[in-house]
Amino acid sequence: MTVLLSVLAGGLTAYGVVKATEPQPVQTPTTIVKDAAGNAVEYRTVNLAETDYPDFTYAAESAVEAVVYVEVTVRQQYQLNDPFFRFFFGNEYGQPQSREQKGSGSGVIIRPDGYIVTNNHVVSGATKISVTLNNNQQYDATIVGTDPVTDVAIIKVDATDLPTIPLGDSDKLRLGEWVLAIGSPLGAQLRSTITAGIVSAKGRSMPDNSGEFKIESFIQTDAAVNPGNSGGALVNKKGELVGINTAIVSQTGSYTGYSFAVPVNIVKRVAQDLMDFGSVKRAVLGITMGTVDKKFADEMKLSDVTGVYINEVLKGSAADKAGLKKNDVIVAIDGQKITDGASVQAKVNSYHPGDKATITIIRDGKKQDVGVTFQSASLQNGEADADGSIAFYGARLKAAERGVEIVSLSSGKMAEAGAQVGSIILYVNGESVSKPEDVVAKAKKASRAIYIEGVDPNGRTFYFGFGR
Repeated sequence: MTVLLSVLAGGLTAYGVVKATEPQPVQTPTTIVKDAAGNAVEYRTVNLAETDYPDFTYAAESAVEAVVYVEVTVRQQYQLNDPFFRFFFGNEYGQPQSREQKGSGSGVIIRPDGYIVTNNHVVSGATKISVTLNNNQQYDATIVGTDPVTDVAIIKVDATDLPTIPLGDSDKLRLGEWVLAIGSPLGAQLRSTITAGIVSAKGRSMPDNSGEFKIESFIQTDAAVNPGNSGGALVNKKGELVGINTAIVSQTGSYTGYSFAVPVNIVKRVAQDLMDFGSVKRAVLGITMGTVDKKFADEMKLSDVTGVYINEVLKGSAADKAGLKKNDVIVAIDGQKITDGASVQAKVNSYHPGDKATITIIRDGKKQDVGVTFQSASLQNGEADADGSIAFYGARLKAAERGVEIVSLSSGKMAEAGAQVGSIILYVNGESVSKPEDVVAKAKKASRAIYIEGVDPNGRTFYFGFGR
């Protein structure tokens, strides 16, 4: 009887404890107020307990171990054109000179075997890269691959069992969500600095007059970021990597309240390609577009001001083959809502050439789905683009009045060798050229190396070469 009573008492006690600690449904508090017209309006209110405020200690202490300080050495070319020096010391003072310059940034370890993601502009042109971990261990690093289009680069150190940051999902970030920026602002003296802020906006692009194609869908935050933070981590409260800090908008060159990060969902895709292939296998849709505004919506009799409209479909592109037309309004890609051109670029950049997607459009006032198979952004040497330019080792060439003009550059041997947009190629392996086909043909005849001579946009003679 004693045992039975004990069991019964224990069971009743356990039941009471469970019921007492069971979470109760939270009723959202509301209050009734009157608006300007005197109408009664119900507003939701929030009552925050102390435990509702963010605690960054776990995220900061775990993530900081995987953020590194990156120091680079860059060799810069310069030329003395002072006639005084040339008169007294000879023409050698008119020849191009070089000098070494130090720069710095940050990086994030994404694999324990030494792979580190940073910004392309941090390591571009570097002749030496040194990486310092938070525990003061130093390593020499090599460049695995770079992508100027997204400003992402991968470098590697010869080490194992390194601390890493788990990769989050930047698409799930919410406006007003707390984030931490971790990096080395202003150099080595402020290594492993942690600042906090909120997500101020998503899908941001920044003014750029370079004319180069870039994919921009930045996360904007008000976490303090300065030169040296570039390539560092933007993490959420869980300690997950949600972005790579890249740029600030400032009149002074220092932080003035706005910072921008490449979303980690773009970084994942680019980093994997760089580690697997050394370059990005980028998909393209083949359209030019504009954001739908009220004027366009009224002209096309649209019921909503949303999405982007197609201004032009490039002949032979993936969009052309899918049947997309001018003035079609893209409102979603594989179910993800499209709000502007940046969101289209970011979504398309998540695919590989050959991948298929469903694009939701509005045509003649009716919504419909169109299947598309993405094509590659890169062309083979000698292949003509839609604008008539010819592909050549990452550059696009067109005939000029004299010689062959470099009209665009992307990742490839031409860019790595030092080619500049606007330069004119006059000779390839000592033979003159007058059209892009000449450049391709003479390069094919080369047995080992290709030597190019011409004039740069400033009228100065240049020479460079690279292996086939």
